[in-house]
Amino acid sequence: MVSFKEEFPYLRTESGQLFEFNRDWLYAAITRAADEAGYPSWWLTDHLTESIAFYLRLRNDENVVAFSQLSQTVRYVLKVIGYKEIVPHFTPSPPPISISLVDVAHQAGTGYELAFFDLLEKRINTLIETGVDNLQLCSLQSCVKHLRGVKTWTRACDALRAEIVCFVREKLTSKTDLPRLDCSLR
Repeated sequence: MVSFKEEFPYLRTESGQLFEFNRDWLYAAITRAADEAGYPSWWLTDHLTESIAFYLRLRNDENVVAFSQLSQTVRYVLKVIGYKEIVPHFTPSPPPISISLVDVAHQAGTGYELAFFDLLEKRINTLIETGVDNLQLCSLQSCVKHLRGVKTWTRACDALRAEIVCFVREKLTSKTDLPRLDCSLR
């Protein structure tokens, strides 16, 4: 049996990539569309986000929902509640992909830094090839402490953190054929 976070089905893009539903992502997409349609700080954003979340939670008989189907549902609801002028502006991209850097560090095993950078590069390249446009690299501090083998932060940790940040920037900026990629490192 598969247990889903908050009992939401996964979202699947046309490329087959799976994402967990995220209220914040949907809220941001609705807010952006409403702003572009001339409704800054739209008062129904919270309600619409929660309504769609409730709808997805009710679909507990399905493990996966097509991303396009979710988008159509939001557009339909916007029309039904009388805000069809927002519909053309609702063009959400898939939710962000999150990579735990500490997980990559653990997978590197005894190879530590060399293996870590190799694994991280492969992960980033794979995600770029699948067309991801929003990437979150998380647990940077825990990753650095693990790779350094320390429990408290040191100057050597500062240097490694800077090296990882530079490495990620270099890998992403070397890909000149990317239409748009938002990346956060925390």
